Amino acid sequence: MSSTVGQVIRCRAAVAWEAGKPLVMEEVEVAPPQANEVRVKILFTSLCHTDVYFWEAKGQNPLFPRIYGHEAGGIVESVGEGVTDLKPGDHVLPVFTGECKECAHCKSEESNMCDLLRINTDRGVMLNDGKSRFSINGKPIYHFVGTSTFSEYTVIHVGCLAKINPLAPLDKVCVLSCGISTGLGATLNVAKPAKGSTVAVFGLGAVGLAAAEGARIAGASRIIGVDLNSNRFEEAKKFGATEFVNPKDYNKPIQEVIAEMTNGGVDRSVECTGHIDAMISAFECVHDGWGVAVLVGVPHKDAVFKTHPMNLLNERTLKGTFFGNYKPRSDLPSVVEKYMSKVQRVVSTFNFPLSIRSRVMALVMTKIMH
Repeated sequence: MSSTVGQVIRCRAAVAWEAGKPLVMEEVEVAPPQANEVRVKILFTSLCHTDVYFWEAKGQNPLFPRIYGHEAGGIVESVGEGVTDLKPGDHVLPVFTGECKECAHCKSEESNMCDLLRINTDRGVMLNDGKSRFSINGKPIYHFVGTSTFSEYTVIHVGCLAKINPLAPLDKVCVLSCGISTGLGATLNVAKPAKGSTVAVFGLGAVGLAAAEGARIAGASRIIGVDLNSNRFEEAKKFGATEFVNPKDYNKPIQEVIAEMTNGGVDRSVECTGHIDAMISAFECVHDGWGVAVLVGVPHKDAVFKTHPMNLLNERTLKGTFFGNYKPRSDLPSVVEKYMSKVQRVVSTFNFPLSIRSRVMALVMTKIMH
């Protein structure tokens, strides 16, 4: 058993003391996990635009000092009372939303909006006792969306951790804990394009590229990338995009351009920017009768979605999604396995005997991780 179990851990963390001010590397104290909590050693973390958005605190309730970060991978250091499905040494992905497995949403096959653990950007403390597990010289440092992965160690509710294949390289799959799964799931789980269909993806950042990849996996015949930055198209091709349009190149609404390109509109669209005009365009560019638009991006709190009611009455469907409709604990491990299956296919082509195939897999993954 680790000598740190039950003890306060001192480690480094990037602390945001004020809105918009540079993060400061500090030594913080990380308390042991309480009931239904897990302390995790973070090995890899990435920067998501959501971290920047709340660090700037423009239009949100400012809560400082705070440790940001929510897209990461790590290893369980210790567990609190009542935690039975994780143990020290398990590889996990922290997720900004959770799955208690007991509420109506968790039991529903249609929802991942857990009543207990859905994202709450205003809460900076743990649910168990309303206190932070981070401190500096006795001063509490607030959590962010229940994860706070810009720290070498963090404490997370067990319902916000997905246990994954220990062979999966954490430096690669850490991005599956937010943006990539959000975009991929928006297409595969919500838009559900049929094979041979047409799909428009608005915004070709990480989330949009994942949405395009989802359309490619689904077998879409045309995947139209829409972005104000034309330089993004070359990268988007690698993820399945077949065409590109830049709204700045046209003197009419981009939804009209797309409708002309596709004989009345695309079958599915996925909006990944959070800009209200892009949201409206994504909805109005789908074909009447069967078109489905899925909104992924988070708009400004004062934004208003406006469209003519006839666009709905003409049998266009507008949907929203949260984390790609994936349930973190139940579904995220399988998303990791989609990544791992590519490595497995490579190994299987060499026809290694079953007796050594697992060792070969381990060697391959070690090379990938280093």
